[in-house]
Amino acid sequence: MSEFSRFKAISPLDFRYWDRDASSLLSEEYFIIRKLYVEFALATVLCRRGLIDKAAFDEIAAACFGASAVTAEEVYEEERRIGHDIRALANCIQRRVSDRAKPYVHLMATSQDIIDTANASRYWQAIQNLLLPRLLELESALITIAEREAETLQIGRTHGQHAVPITFGFAMAGYVSRLGNCIEEIKALASRIRGKFSGAVGAYNALKLLFDDPEVVESEVLAELGIKPAEHSTQIVQPEALMRLLHEVVLAMGIMANLADDMRNLSRPEIAEVGEAFGPDQVGSSTMPHKRNPIHFERVKSFWKIVMPRYTTLFLDQLSEHQRDGTNLASSRTYPEALGYATFAAHEAAQAMRGLSVYREKCQKNLELSRGSIMAEPLYVSLAVHGHPDAHEKVRQLTLKAERSKNMLMEIAEADPELKPYWEKMTARQEGLLFSLPSLSPSLYTGIAAGKARKIAAEWKEKLGLK
Repeated sequence: MSEFSRFKAISPLDFRYWDRDASSLLSEEYFIIRKLYVEFALATVLCRRGLIDKAAFDEIAAACFGASAVTAEEVYEEERRIGHDIRALANCIQRRVSDRAKPYVHLMATSQDIIDTANASRYWQAIQNLLLPRLLELESALITIAEREAETLQIGRTHGQHAVPITFGFAMAGYVSRLGNCIEEIKALASRIRGKFSGAVGAYNALKLLFDDPEVVESEVLAELGIKPAEHSTQIVQPEALMRLLHEVVLAMGIMANLADDMRNLSRPEIAEVGEAFGPDQVGSSTMPHKRNPIHFERVKSFWKIVMPRYTTLFLDQLSEHQRDGTNLASSRTYPEALGYATFAAHEAAQAMRGLSVYREKCQKNLELSRGSIMAEPLYVSLAVHGHPDAHEKVRQLTLKAERSKNMLMEIAEADPELKPYWEKMTARQEGLLFSLPSLSPSLYTGIAAGKARKIAAEWKEKLGLK
């Protein structure tokens, strides 16, 4: 598509978010190329089995991939004339071959033999050569941050409120694990996509006319494309394998959207613990020159909002009456867009995470906002194990008193005469945590956050073969 015509397109993927690599594997032009590969694979098997001679095979091969091979424009022009896309493809091939070769073009095939097999082939390629590399790029960026910020103190947040301390690396390790599992699932599910060459209703009627082993013929045709046949097919391939794969893609996009939300919230001026990279000439607002919008993270969330609801269409397309109906003819053509948006989202997220700044001083200041109330949990647990009958309620009351008086929680607790007997029972470890300087206390109460961050980063780096 020329630069001029790109901007006449309707889908944002074809102009605003156009990507050369995605276009090379997900475009309509490439879809037709993969259909030609299926026709070529059929001719290859027919030649190997002696049904056509080498000269006729060479003619078909040249029509599919020679210097003057069939083009997408030509197929669409023929479809406008006859009203059928796959017959148009076969007609275009036949025009390029002799009368001797013409009978063997598309022989025994139904349209979905070509379409479903071409889809299986191109989706597998798109997953392996497009989506997975982008997801691994993001995973690598997350691992780097998890390792680098393993010790960076940060307040944990639940329900939008301060909870107990963690580290920023620990927070990132959660995304390393979640995305890593999705990557492994996508790899496994992509390997289960199947094609078909079983004829008009899936019972090998036409193939059985010419061959005693029609299922073997089917396997041979699909093997030319590096895929396997479905265990059972009607006129169409069973839809569930592709549904499971695209569902996992949607899950991966949900993880990216969750990450994007977290980073956008942490970059708010009121929090300001992280910042998205901002180019020297980048503009955040057409009227407010000071704006530095987290545009990459916002795009990631927006892409997810496009793709996630479309999974409903997949559920609707799961149903097909009897051996096949055509109610998915238009909707199934939108599936490549899901992979296109997922690929772009992974690239945007990776770019944002690679350039992410973590403001450690601000993380520390935010920890101190609650005036030590985040130490309520270790205080309550320590009192409870030393016999206080209602430690949780006692500490809750102390936090309210500290809040009203604007004093530190441990100052209020230490001055409470009821608690004096319990201080004498404290272990050195408990004393060191509870009575160290307020600015230092949280750093002693992060559980195994730092070690867990490093452990998860190392494990996924090894599992996925990342450097």
